Amino acid sequence: MRKNLAIKSDFQEIVEVLRNFNRERDWEQFHDAKNLALSISIEAAELNECFLWKKTDEADCEKVKEELADVFLCAIMLADKYGFDIKDICLKKIEKNAKKYPVEKAKGNATKYDEL
Repeated sequence: MRKNLAIKSDFQEIVEVLRNFNRERDWEQFHDAKNLALSISIEAAELNECFLWKKTDEADCEKVKEELADVFLCAIMLADKYGFDIKDICLKKIEKNAKKYPVEKAKGNATKYDEL
């Protein structure tokens, strides 16, 4: 149980640091839901670029970390904008996916849920 509390406080710490970072720069004005959603896509494309034309093990791990952090930070800002509890929405999505992809049908299979 204590581990779950640590996860929540870790997310809360990130949210608070990110809020302060953006507030100090007066960037909140640019962070509406639409722009944050677009930025997730753009940052994900930059993450994809780390792997473009390379084998997986050829990707620059430091660059992957930076771009992955950018994706996370944009997603965290969007969740914060809507007041979503990150832990809660992630666990609910996993639960929903568990129903869509039951182990007995999905194990070892990459088929989409509606084709299982």
